[in-house]
Amino acid sequence: MSSLDKRTFQFLQLGLAILVMSSSGTLGRFVGIPPEQTIWARCVVGAIVLFAYLKFSNTPTYLGWGRSFRTVSISALFLGVHWVTYFYALKYTSVAIGMLSLFTYPVITAVLEPYILGYKHKLADVLVALLAFTGVFFLVPAYTFGNQVTLGIAFGVVSAILYSVRNILLKKDIGEHSGITLMYYQLAILSIVMFPVIYLGDVGSNLHGIGGNWQPLLILGVLTTAVGHTLFVSSFRYFSITTISIISSLTPLFGIGLGLLFLGEIPQPKVLIGGGIILSSVIVESIRSTKR
Repeated sequence: MSSLDKRTFQFLQLGLAILVMSSSGTLGRFVGIPPEQTIWARCVVGAIVLFAYLKFSNTPTYLGWGRSFRTVSISALFLGVHWVTYFYALKYTSVAIGMLSLFTYPVITAVLEPYILGYKHKLADVLVALLAFTGVFFLVPAYTFGNQVTLGIAFGVVSAILYSVRNILLKKDIGEHSGITLMYYQLAILSIVMFPVIYLGDVGSNLHGIGGNWQPLLILGVLTTAVGHTLFVSSFRYFSITTISIISSLTPLFGIGLGLLFLGEIPQPKVLIGGGIILSSVIVESIRSTKR
């Protein structure tokens, strides 16, 4: 396989990961239990699926108790808190503003990655990230501000920072371990750490609710979490986290498309403007990435 073919394959892998991950919003509409329990259930299902794959494929799973395990553990906690804070961002504000606040993370990543990994700062990275964020801005259908909106935005930005740092931390270990192994450990750790959410309220009702939603939870755990997030983490080997975060701006665009396809949610005309801006930023970053 030529270097160009390899690069094309790597972009396709990342694009597939983003497409699959973008299904979480649509799938989440079919889950009738609290988000904390949904997050825990998807982690359990994802961890089981990845563990089975690792065993059947004889892929090494041992991380040891050194730096790699500490990094994965910290990044797992960041991922879990990222998911929870994003839920609260949506709770205290609208889905539109919550999404917009989360997708500040490409800009945050462009600023933080050089500091954490020792790269040289590139103004072009920040500018392309800002272009992608502008596109997301156009995807937002309406802005409604109230007393709790500021708190919701704060949760969204905190969620974005946690997600950025988590991805950057994993970048350090992707050269030593497979993306599947790293994602398995993260999901396994979160399954243990988040287990107490079962005891929020009546335990019997919670377990009954999870059992009653097993179909969407199974799809969410297998497709979105195990497959999507593993492909996403595996892409860290080939691209800078800044590049990945910019291309990830396609997520809300894919989500809108899935909403149209499966839920009949028709987007407003300005979505075309936002989509065009996002695609432009992705094309620019893709061209820049192939030249590195």
